[in-house]
Amino acid sequence: MKICFIVAMQAEAQPFIDRFGVSEAPGFFMPLPCKMYQTDIDGNKLYVVLNGQQQGSDLVGCEAASVATMAAIQQLHPDLVINSGTCGAFKKNGAAIGDVYISNGVMFHDRRVPGDDAWGTQSLGNYPIFDRAAEIANAIGFKMGKVTTGSSLDMQPCDLQIIEENHGELKDMEGAAVAFVCSLFKTPIMLIKSVTDLCDESAETFEIFKKNLAMASHAIADANEKVINYLLKKS
Repeated sequence: MKICFIVAMQAEAQPFIDRFGVSEAPGFFMPLPCKMYQTDIDGNKLYVVLNGQQQGSDLVGCEAASVATMAAIQQLHPDLVINSGTCGAFKKNGAAIGDVYISNGVMFHDRRVPGDDAWGTQSLGNYPIFDRAAEIANAIGFKMGKVTTGSSLDMQPCDLQIIEENHGELKDMEGAAVAFVCSLFKTPIMLIKSVTDLCDESAETFEIFKKNLAMASHAIADANEKVINYLLKKS
């Protein structure tokens, strides 16, 4: 089995990279900035692909995630893509800082395209999720929730309206972009997210995100390890 993790930030991926001892393949995606790490586990391939950096900072957001996912699928041909990373969530829905979720749905919340139902449906996305996601979440004991994706860290009132109308519970900046590319290649996708901030609290989002990033990244490493062990035992 070939499993490929798509991760936006080095800080999100580093505890996972350290734990599994994956080694970097420098320049694998040149001239793209994406970074690739790989290792073998009992004859199975594990890849970790990062968006990479530009102008001295990690590339976050939908464009970079789409590029990384397309490059990974075309060159690595994974059996499963897992978008792993941090997210915001809502206290009113029972979320707490450090909670880990497996997504039961994924869509965009900031693509406001006027027109008929076809335009609206296409803009929101609502892409298919790995059909074993619920099985895995139940077996391991993770929460489940719908991921909604936008290109900004903050959230405007119109974004919140779309999130609430579509029963979104987790807010990130990459998930739906990764899922969009996977849908084109018919590659199964699963999303694993750890909560760094609560969108319905008054604190400054970026400061809370920075404060909780290391803790949430270690929680993601734990979750990734459990999911890998489950998948490889079942396969």
